[in-house]
Amino acid sequence: MTFPDSRIAVLQMASGPKVDANLLECERLVAEAAVAGAGLVVLPENFAFMGKAQGDQLRLREADGEGPLQAFLQRLARDHGVWLVGGTLPLAAEAPDRVRAACLVFDHRGRRVARYDKIHLFDVDLPEGEERYTESAVIEPGDEVVVVESPFGRLGLAVCYDLRFPELFRAMLDRGVDLVALPAAFTAVTGKAHWEVLVRARAIENLVCVAAAAQGGYHINGRETHGQSMIVDPWGRVLAGVARGNGTATAVLDRAYQAAVRRSFPALEHRRLRCR
Repeated sequence: MTFPDSRIAVLQMASGPKVDANLLECERLVAEAAVAGAGLVVLPENFAFMGKAQGDQLRLREADGEGPLQAFLQRLARDHGVWLVGGTLPLAAEAPDRVRAACLVFDHRGRRVARYDKIHLFDVDLPEGEERYTESAVIEPGDEVVVVESPFGRLGLAVCYDLRFPELFRAMLDRGVDLVALPAAFTAVTGKAHWEVLVRARAIENLVCVAAAAQGGYHINGRETHGQSMIVDPWGRVLAGVARGNGTATAVLDRAYQAAVRRSFPALEHRRLRCR
């Protein structure tokens, strides 16, 4: 299957603790993106579940390759004929009291073509809002950089807090990345301060398109997420976005423009230091 204009989409949600309701809304938004012509759709982090307590996701843990959430993503990609970056879902970890925050990619036939496990875990005390997060209490970190061939170019995967670690994106660049999908659930505090500047910086410094799909709104657990899902081109321009609440944003990925920018502004060829 070809996607002549390489239209891509990001979804924004405000997921809650009711999985069925989240999946219904997710499918509605994927259908909306497909009708708009998107061939690649990126879901936000924790698209299927945002529990009242961090450990609640343990009861949704699935074995790799089987389970209702994985089946849902597979069917969604196949039924709508899209490449689907499935946000994150909890897959079994080596430790029985942990999960892997796994980002799965399915092609338009519903075949799984990639899995990325979130590497950097959000263990912070925020200076504003008296919020504390300890993802490492429940999540086991991954350790592999993932870039996969797709009809939209070489697709790299990162999740939320990974955005703050430019060496991950440089490692993707060394693997020939053209486009990065970034499912996320940035907090309202950190998102307001850093989200847009970081998304645009990762696009600019690597001359790639970044498709950042976020959670955006108020959640039953009392958490507020920033939203502002966006698609950013290799020059750092925001091509499309969703400010707040549920919705979709689509834009055309212009591979010829990206190649022209890399030729005329060869910053990537000027690199003197390499990731070890």
